[in-house]
Amino acid sequence: MIKPLGDRVLVEASAKEEKTLSGIVLPDTAKEKPQEGTIIAVGVGALNKDGGRIALEVKVGDRVLFSKYAGTEIKYEGKEYLIMKESDIHAIVG
Repeated sequence: MIKPLGDRVLVEASAKEEKTLSGIVLPDTAKEKPQEGTIIAVGVGALNKDGGRIALEVKVGDRVLFSKYAGTEIKYEGKEYLIMKESDIHAIVG
Protein backbone atom coordinates (compact mmCIF):
# COMPACT_ATOMS: atom_id res chain seq x y z
CA MET A 1 0.00 0.00 0.00
CA ILE A 2 1.31 3.43 -0.91
CA LYS A 3 0.40 6.28 1.47
CA PRO A 4 1.17 9.76 0.06
CA LEU A 5 2.63 12.31 2.47
CA GLY A 6 1.40 15.84 3.17
CA ASP A 7 -0.65 17.35 0.34
CA ARG A 8 0.23 14.67 -2.19
CA VAL A 9 -2.18 12.23 -3.84
CA LEU A 10 -1.79 8.90 -5.65
CA VAL A 11 -3.56 8.85 -9.02
CA GLU A 12 -4.20 6.00 -11.43
CA ALA A 13 -4.21 7.66 -14.85
CA SER A 14 -6.96 6.73 -17.28
CA ALA A 15 -5.56 4.86 -20.26
CA LYS A 16 -7.11 5.88 -23.55
CA GLU A 17 -6.57 3.98 -26.76
CA GLU A 18 -5.71 6.52 -29.39
CA LYS A 19 -6.36 5.99 -33.08
CA THR A 20 -5.76 8.10 -36.11
CA LEU A 21 -8.71 9.14 -38.27
CA SER A 22 -7.94 6.20 -40.56
CA GLY A 23 -8.15 3.73 -37.64
CA ILE A 24 -4.45 3.07 -37.00
CA VAL A 25 -3.80 2.48 -33.29
CA LEU A 26 -0.93 4.62 -32.03
CA PRO A 27 1.84 2.97 -29.97
CA ASP A 28 2.47 4.16 -26.39
CA THR A 29 5.44 6.25 -27.51
CA ALA A 30 3.24 8.32 -29.84
CA LYS A 31 0.35 8.84 -27.41
CA GLU A 32 -0.13 12.01 -25.42
CA LYS A 33 0.18 11.73 -21.65
CA PRO A 34 -3.19 11.24 -19.94
CA GLN A 35 -4.63 14.19 -18.07
CA GLU A 36 -7.43 12.37 -16.30
CA GLY A 37 -7.39 9.76 -13.57
CA THR A 38 -8.83 8.38 -10.35
CA ILE A 39 -7.57 9.20 -6.87
CA ILE A 40 -6.33 5.99 -5.21
CA ALA A 41 -4.91 7.45 -1.95
CA VAL A 42 -4.50 10.88 -0.33
CA GLY A 43 -2.09 12.36 2.18
CA VAL A 44 -3.11 14.01 5.46
CA GLY A 45 -2.81 17.56 4.10
CA ALA A 46 -0.20 20.31 4.16
CA LEU A 47 0.81 22.09 7.34
CA ASN A 48 -0.27 25.71 7.82
CA LYS A 49 1.78 28.39 9.63
CA ASP A 50 0.36 27.36 13.01
CA GLY A 51 1.21 23.67 12.56
CA GLY A 52 -2.36 22.60 11.80
CA ARG A 53 -3.36 20.52 8.79
CA ILE A 54 -5.07 21.96 5.72
CA ALA A 55 -7.59 19.36 4.55
CA LEU A 56 -7.43 18.19 0.94
CA GLU A 57 -10.34 18.95 -1.37
CA VAL A 58 -10.08 15.60 -3.19
CA LYS A 59 -10.85 12.16 -1.76
CA VAL A 60 -10.29 8.55 -2.73
CA GLY A 61 -12.43 7.61 -5.73
CA ASP A 62 -12.65 11.13 -7.23
CA ARG A 63 -12.05 11.36 -10.99
CA VAL A 64 -9.79 14.34 -11.60
CA LEU A 65 -8.20 16.40 -14.37
CA PHE A 66 -4.55 17.33 -13.85
CA SER A 67 -1.64 19.08 -15.56
CA LYS A 68 -0.19 17.24 -18.56
CA TYR A 69 3.25 16.71 -17.04
CA ALA A 70 2.19 16.65 -13.37
CA GLY A 71 3.53 14.23 -10.84
CA THR A 72 6.08 11.49 -10.66
CA GLU A 73 5.40 8.22 -12.45
CA ILE A 74 5.85 5.08 -10.34
CA LYS A 75 5.20 1.37 -10.75
CA TYR A 76 3.84 -0.62 -7.81
CA GLU A 77 2.74 -4.25 -7.93
CA GLY A 78 2.57 -4.21 -11.73
CA LYS A 79 0.45 -1.04 -12.04
CA GLU A 80 1.48 2.47 -13.03
CA TYR A 81 0.55 5.45 -10.88
CA LEU A 82 1.31 9.14 -10.51
CA ILE A 83 2.15 10.83 -7.22
CA MET A 84 1.42 14.56 -7.40
CA LYS A 85 0.65 17.55 -5.24
CA GLU A 86 -3.01 18.47 -4.91
CA SER A 87 -2.18 21.83 -6.51
CA ASP A 88 -1.43 19.99 -9.81
CA ILE A 89 -5.10 18.91 -9.95
CA HIS A 90 -7.33 21.33 -11.83
CA ALA A 91 -10.81 19.85 -11.41
CA ILE A 92 -12.93 17.01 -10.12
CA VAL A 93 -14.95 15.33 -12.89
CA GLY A 94 -18.48 14.79 -11.65
